[in-house]
Amino acid sequence: MEFQEILYEKKEGVARLTINRPDKYNACTPLTVYELTQGLTDAWVDKSIGVVVLTGIGDKAFCTGGDQSIRGSEGYAGTVAALPLEVGWQQVSTLIRSIPKPVIARVNGYAIGGGHVFQVVCDFSIASATAKFGQAGPKVGSFDPGFGTGDLVRAVGLKKAKEIWFLCRIYSAQEALSMGLVNTVVPHEQLDEEVDKWCSELLEKSPTALKMLKYAFHAEFDGMPGITNLGVGGLSMFYSTEESAEGSSAFMEKRKPDFSRFR
Repeated sequence: MEFQEILYEKKEGVARLTINRPDKYNACTPLTVYELTQGLTDAWVDKSIGVVVLTGIGDKAFCTGGDQSIRGSEGYAGTVAALPLEVGWQQVSTLIRSIPKPVIARVNGYAIGGGHVFQVVCDFSIASATAKFGQAGPKVGSFDPGFGTGDLVRAVGLKKAKEIWFLCRIYSAQEALSMGLVNTVVPHEQLDEEVDKWCSELLEKSPTALKMLKYAFHAEFDGMPGITNLGVGGLSMFYSTEESAEGSSAFMEKRKPDFSRFR
């Protein structure tokens, strides 16, 4: 797959998506978010992939949200596949939360605004000691009424989540760790080593167990979509059983199925 604004690499069971807009502190355009959806979808269906890593190019920024230089009175200029950036953003967040594989945010610098939302919705966040965190919506006339608020509340609590959104303060990596916003903080030069360590540990685990656990963690809060993901995850396992095969075989053979031995 060829991309213009992200880098996409698959190696040894890990898919790495890197936002590649260093001159804009990895702020996203509609094309960026569209390419992220394509990369995440590919990682979802590739059975050789067990873990996904999301990050930004360079040492300065993980992602700083939407590119304000292309934003106008009707939103962000330019659409890809008929999707404006703000819609595409929610699709990326949905994919991160729904893909049946762990997603790690490799936070190498500023995670601000929509970029902060990305790291919030990832399953894990591993941060460089030089990383910075914060929301920017109320400062720039924007907000995230979905996962960027809901998941944040569950991560840090209601009072702290309101502080983060209402005041738009910038927090250090250690402050983020203390409030439960990230999983661990390491010296910048050890960031890749730490991410690789987490990937290796996750790849040793049962992929079906990880998938079902991920869906279970979200099911209670996500309503019918969450219950659907959990249910469909179970359905995919049921398809591999002799009981399920009996139903399909009987249909093709034009006979009544015999499920009695499965009771």
